[in-house]
Amino acid sequence: MAKARSLYVCKECEYETAKWHGRCASCGQWNTLVEEVREKKKSKPVKKGKSATERRAGYGAEGGGKPVPMAQVEGEYGERLTSRDEELDRVLGGGFVAGGVVLLGGDPGIGKSTLSLQVAGLLAEREQTVLYVSGEESLGQLKMRGERLFADVDEVLVVGETRLERVENLIDDISPDFLVLDSIQTLATQELSSSPGSVTQLREVTGAVTQLAKGLNMPTILIGHVTKKGAIAGPKVLEHMVDTVLYFEGRAGMNYRILRAVKNRYGSTNEIGVFEMRGDGLHAVKNPSAMFLAERPTGAPGSVVVPVVEGTRPLLVEVQALVSATQYGPPKVTAVGVDQNRVLLLLNILEKRAGLEITGHDVFVNVAGGIKVVEPAADLGVAMAIASSYRNRALPDDTVFFGEMGLTGEVRAVSRAPGRLVEAQKLGFERAIAPRSNAAGVDAYLEGNTEALSELDFRGVRDLGQALRSAKLIDSAQ
Repeated sequence: MAKARSLYVCKECEYETAKWHGRCASCGQWNTLVEEVREKKKSKPVKKGKSATERRAGYGAEGGGKPVPMAQVEGEYGERLTSRDEELDRVLGGGFVAGGVVLLGGDPGIGKSTLSLQVAGLLAEREQTVLYVSGEESLGQLKMRGERLFADVDEVLVVGETRLERVENLIDDISPDFLVLDSIQTLATQELSSSPGSVTQLREVTGAVTQLAKGLNMPTILIGHVTKKGAIAGPKVLEHMVDTVLYFEGRAGMNYRILRAVKNRYGSTNEIGVFEMRGDGLHAVKNPSAMFLAERPTGAPGSVVVPVVEGTRPLLVEVQALVSATQYGPPKVTAVGVDQNRVLLLLNILEKRAGLEITGHDVFVNVAGGIKVVEPAADLGVAMAIASSYRNRALPDDTVFFGEMGLTGEVRAVSRAPGRLVEAQKLGFERAIAPRSNAAGVDAYLEGNTEALSELDFRGVRDLGQALRSAKLIDSAQ
């Protein structure tokens, strides 16, 4: 009988040690070592004529192949399998790729299983054989969920299973066109004695499912749990093994969800999808800009509209700022939806270059709607919102602001300025204060689209002081 032994494995880098330590000796992370019980297996004799390398095949590849020039390799240009959900297909890059494995993560209750079941129903309506493997919910619970979704899931094949070998047998018998595993942390192989969800089980199960999906050209969704920090539970290698990693984001108490790709071998990682959670499931939001600005107050100091770009889509978001004299302890800066270090940098630029004495004030910055803005094009809008709150003067409601800020106070050009302006005009804005260096690009765009910005006044500024004076936040003499 094989003898069992205990090892401690790091969840981040898979470093193994015989004793538990508070800090991983390999990656330096704290409290990442978990205990695993393994059995020593007798090694099988190597067959003559085949080396270990020849017997081991890569994902979707055959062992023993010979190197060939890249020019002789035939590309895989098969048609994508669209889900008929515009937001999901946009994030995926046009739909599911044959044999592609998608890892879908997010907080509990965010809508991962709901979205996957909806996609399964939409594909089943098109006579695709879809197998939904549930390791967490009973079939009765799946039935209750399916009855309230707007997609028809009656033809989806469902099974409750947590053993990898039995799932593989089902796939051999059914030969599905699409596979959903809910969730990958509940699936385990009987070849390992460790519990489901452990580092070793996740690595082996994910590897087996990935090889199976690519060998059968079967698009697959793996639903994954997340840790308290929001990362997908398990070793980091889990994200390297799959083709696409999607995260569902959303704030507690809000009905809107944002689907973001952080890895995509077949498309851009800058695209986002916006959904609204309703009683009958997730619905795509076709005009996110109007949604983000739906409850924007008028004539309120500290509120500004900023056109940002997520992937190929321009979006209008509201940036709010509150500057108040410190009453409780030292001043603090809080930022939600934008980088806090970027806000600190802008505060120093406002003090040094615009003469606003914000020292001794608490500063709060928030992007309404739950979206996260990472591009520097929002710098000018954030700075204007802070100055507006500090001066207690409202910015014009019909004006948008965008531009990157330099340390000397200059306003730098940003990409895709015409697209931002067109989106602003669609929603009724009449004026845009933006980098003057973007004026040439806007003029070139208007030569072929004379009516695109006919109702929008573009005002280019060179520095922060000029932008503040145009909004009447500082005197002309400053």
